[in-house]
Amino acid sequence: MTGTALVLLLLTVVAPVLWLGVEHWMRGRARDGLAVPRSAAIIHTIGLIVLLGLAAATAVVAATAGPAAGFAAAAAPVIAAIAAITGGGPVVRAVLQLGGVRAGPTPPHDPDADDTDTDTDTTETEPSDPTEVGPLRGGRVIGYLERLAVVTTLMAGWPEGLAIILAVKSLARYPELRAPQASEQFIMGTFASVLWAIGLAGIEHLITT
Repeated sequence: MTGTALVLLLLTVVAPVLWLGVEHWMRGRARDGLAVPRSAAIIHTIGLIVLLGLAAATAVVAATAGPAAGFAAAAAPVIAAIAAITGGGPVVRAVLQLGGVRAGPTPPHDPDADDTDTDTDTTETEPSDPTEVGPLRGGRVIGYLERLAVVTTLMAGWPEGLAIILAVKSLARYPELRAPQASEQFIMGTFASVLWAIGLAGIEHLITT
């Protein structure tokens, strides 16, 4: 059963990569003038359901299995941390899309600032997904670091570190939160990102204890 939980956890790592691949393929077809679904909401909804389903199945299997030992016990924290990092971006985008968050006017392209708080690549000046460009900048790397810090802090048994992580992010973003729709994007994106990382830390705990 522990092996099954690890396999499901690995699938939770792979699923976001496939999800992103489908999104990039759709954008490529749209740029080429080929027919694609008008809204990304369907893809986001399906991807979110699959990803949450895999995480839930992993948690159920891990809860019914005995504690992992040996290689499985050593691998579980690493796989859980990777899943927290890779899955958070798609989860954030899906939550923002389903929550109706829309970006303001697309700013001129800046090659040194291609990321937003929705964890997407914004190298296009006219993105097909309205949540790709928002008032908050640099969010992809911030999201990776945030989820890594959250999952590592919890797996290390220091939940108080969550307060420090969120405080640092909030203070750093405070000057930008007055931009249109920035505060709702910040709250929804941060909650989705942190909750996903907390969930993966919980799954790691179920596997190893």
